[in-house]
Amino acid sequence: MKNRVSYTLDSTLVSVNHAESKAHEIAARAGFSEDDQYNIAMAVREAAVNAVLHGNSRDPAKKFFVAYETTHEALVITITDQGQGLDPALLPDPLSPENLMKGSGRGIFLIRAFMDEVKFRNAAPGTEITLIKHHSRKAASSKEETQ
Repeated sequence: MKNRVSYTLDSTLVSVNHAESKAHEIAARAGFSEDDQYNIAMAVREAAVNAVLHGNSRDPAKKFFVAYETTHEALVITITDQGQGLDPALLPDPLSPENLMKGSGRGIFLIRAFMDEVKFRNAAPGTEITLIKHHSRKAASSKEETQ
């Protein structure tokens, strides 16, 4: 079983809501638990907000792209913006003392907490982030292998 659906969305918060609700729906159909559905949807929301606000700077001429792919092993979601690009190594640590009280800067941290794998790629122009959530039985066995 391998299904893929993709969307081209406007750089608006309405589009962010669409990406989030579609992620929840697809995760449910793929058989993820309610907790995982919520976590996947929140990770997509954070990545989509970053694409709209930071990547595309809310430029109405720019779009962002979301693709959802389900396989037997995982749900793979890619979100791509048309911005200047992002080097994740340059992001400040949200857990360092000087950043703890800041009202923003935790999106990537949360995405990494909610998903099993997170990958960044310079899409020139823009940034592509890939979010991967393995089905529990696969995630448990792969985590055991790495210990």
